[in-house]
Amino acid sequence: MSFFARLPVAAASLTLGTSYAVCESWSKRETVSPIRCVDGTTVVPYRTPSREDQIKRMKTETFDVLVIGGGATGTGVALDASTRGLSCALLERSDFGSGTSSRSTKLIHGGIRYLENAFKNLDMEQYDLVKEALAERSHMLKAAPYMNSPLPIMIPMYCHNWYDPILIPYYLIGAKVYDFVGRLQGDSGVPHSHFIDVEEAKFQFPMINQKNLWGAIVYYDGQMNDSRMNLHLALTATQAGSAIASRMEVTKINKDKEGKTTGATVRDNITGKSFSIKARVVVNATGPFSDAIRKLDNPDVTPIIKGAAGVHVVLPDHYSPAKMGLIVPKTSDGRVLFFLPWEGATISGTTDSETEMTEEPKASDREINFILEEANNYLKLDKSVSSRDVKAAWSGIRPLVMDPAKGNDTKAISRTHVIEVSPSNVVTIAGGKWTTYRRMAEDTVDKVLEVEPRVKDGKKVRECITLGRGIIGADRAGVVAGGKFDRINITLRDEYDLPKDVAKHLVANYGTRALQIAELCKPGGTIYFPSVCNAKYGANRLHRKYALLEAEVVFAVRHEYAMAAQDVLARRTRLAFIDSDAAEEVIERVVELMGNELKWGSWRRKQEVKEFRRWLATMNMEDRNGW
Repeated sequence: MSFFARLPVAAASLTLGTSYAVCESWSKRETVSPIRCVDGTTVVPYRTPSREDQIKRMKTETFDVLVIGGGATGTGVALDASTRGLSCALLERSDFGSGTSSRSTKLIHGGIRYLENAFKNLDMEQYDLVKEALAERSHMLKAAPYMNSPLPIMIPMYCHNWYDPILIPYYLIGAKVYDFVGRLQGDSGVPHSHFIDVEEAKFQFPMINQKNLWGAIVYYDGQMNDSRMNLHLALTATQAGSAIASRMEVTKINKDKEGKTTGATVRDNITGKSFSIKARVVVNATGPFSDAIRKLDNPDVTPIIKGAAGVHVVLPDHYSPAKMGLIVPKTSDGRVLFFLPWEGATISGTTDSETEMTEEPKASDREINFILEEANNYLKLDKSVSSRDVKAAWSGIRPLVMDPAKGNDTKAISRTHVIEVSPSNVVTIAGGKWTTYRRMAEDTVDKVLEVEPRVKDGKKVRECITLGRGIIGADRAGVVAGGKFDRINITLRDEYDLPKDVAKHLVANYGTRALQIAELCKPGGTIYFPSVCNAKYGANRLHRKYALLEAEVVFAVRHEYAMAAQDVLARRTRLAFIDSDAAEEVIERVVELMGNELKWGSWRRKQEVKEFRRWLATMNMEDRNGW
């Protein structure tokens, strides 16, 4: 019997997502057999509704909730609302996660620095933030275990003065309190912190500056692939019934005679056409651009958002071990500095300085050089880093909620979230951080139900059910996929002949959906899974140095709403974030693959390459040889 049992899948109600390209509906296509693991247990592939079908719903339905913003918070709100039984539409002006949500430090953390501040200043707000974040850290690790995982992080202990040894118990006690607070919140997803001696510290982090090193404290937080986590939240929301669309810009908040919102007028940035979406409540989840939507609702509102730039640089992998990060608790200007392994590279950062709001923030050479200078204080003298080592750099805008009583220093502003309800019933969710997206979404939907009882009319609205629930890719985890998705990994290697590094990469980024990509690589393929194969490996690599496959480009267009080369190279894959030179090398091939799927002409393909190269310039230094 063949590896795949030919069991038809009912699919009349779902269509194959092909971005904005015209295509046949799924009901007219060949049915697909469920993908099976080697033990014969079914893992059914999920098919994303097309953008056209999503927009058709937006034009014809009246929604309980219209969410503006496709970042972590916005997609979290859509998922929460839909799983409670509310009808929901979500709009994103650019691509899902194209702003702050793809430009984070990639940590799922409670905020060990906030805990220190809480005890130093007897600040219960900071303490409550840590408690909340640690509970949510546990949720994120469980919701997408294939993508999110615990990461040990070293705090090096140096002794330059007679009183420096006192800092060792100080930081160790702090780490233990961090553990304890996490356990109080039911977080059992990470190991306990501990002290390691100098020899173990040198072994665990070989690049560390060993002069006057006494040892290190190791604590644990989580690590994620932020843009893919964001995307999977959006896809899970569609599974729950949300209608979502990117490249849709809100131009007006619509209101009735009493001044209450009735939805919004939007412009499809692909077609240039405008239409209205009817909704009982509008949720503003646009992060750094929250004030812009608030002013659409009321031009006289006082701004509440202050932008703080967080710059990160990407260095070669040898600057950080594959399974150990490092944090410098206090740099020369009082900030913290990270060295974190991620996607086969090293992330170092971050800064925290006031910045203007812009869609495409760029890391300045001054900020990059600051990070490199500070980094060299903690690296071996013969292993110092320079601008020539920078593979990519980015700046993300943290949307902080301003409190005039705290002054203008962005480092003094807490990352707590606030919910504001305007007289017209536009609900703005602002502030917060990636780790607490789910709690922010829950609080937002609670507020929606409070301020607009009509959304409950004729419905049985549930309490929030998102806590502890898996997202797309984590379906059938455990017995079917294996405790660490190892059965999926084995299937990719044994049944599809994919190399070990490719199988590992696919599982870490797609979970059970990795099998759908593997189907794209089978010789011959099917109508649903046309082949993108190579006789030697069973799949073409997108770039010789990385485990990325050309099949992922095709998959991103068909099933992940990728509509531009930047979507694929920056957010569906992370190549532009980890190696800008490699992204430049493959851009023409990516455009060729996308163009074939989306029926782009030669002019559009040239424009796509040109536009990507323009954007890629924001992901690196002006002068890589100048420092």
